[in-house]
Amino acid sequence: MAVLVTRPAPDHEATAAALRDKGIDAVLAPLMRCETVAFADDGADYAGVIVTSANALRAIEDHPIRQRLLALPLFTVGEHSAAAAKAAGFDKVVIAKSKSARNAAALAELVARHSKGAPPPFPLLYLAGAEVTRDIGADLAARGFSVVTRTVYRMAPLAHLPKLALDAFAAGRIAAVMHYSRRSARAFLTAARIEGVEISALALPHCCLSDAVAEVLRDAGAARVVVARNADEAAMIEAVMRALPAPAC
Repeated sequence: MAVLVTRPAPDHEATAAALRDKGIDAVLAPLMRCETVAFADDGADYAGVIVTSANALRAIEDHPIRQRLLALPLFTVGEHSAAAAKAAGFDKVVIAKSKSARNAAALAELVARHSKGAPPPFPLLYLAGAEVTRDIGADLAARGFSVVTRTVYRMAPLAHLPKLALDAFAAGRIAAVMHYSRRSARAFLTAARIEGVEISALALPHCCLSDAVAEVLRDAGAARVVVARNADEAAMIEAVMRALPAPAC
């Protein structure tokens, strides 16, 4: 019995380790690839940095702007991105905790609270992905803040499942599938159809990070969809435990 992990690299390795700690085998099948988007440093002064994904921090790892941003406060949602920020060298990391993945409203509230309602003299720099579900700049502009958005990465879908995943499907080893975003869920469905495993895949339990992700699987006809109670890794592992059949006595 194994769980198919569609989370992109390199984060899928941490998910696999968490599953193995529970005695569950993991088959890695990332369906999205993170690509860095080049951008110029205009030398402007910023009051702080906003990120909603660890991918943004990886994208500026070798960028000239990184060194001068490290001294600024960094605002993010969730422990995973916060840990990545600290590992990248940011000392002033401020975390918004939310039950929704990358919740922009919670992030805007965090920035406003941290600034005590008084917008700083310089804009905030939002290091964003190419696909933005909510305009953080607009949320903060309504509170009187100025935000400069720079797209620093994009997630590109992959068209095929890796051979290890196909072999596991053929052997009947896949017991559940984990999904972390709507785009990766759609990429999984497309790849499953191309590889000829769509029917067997839809019959499996699908563990989703949020209701929005789950909607993609339900619309495709998935037989059983389990949604994580919170938008974090621990809740995803717990969702897998709920989805898997009870061990035989």
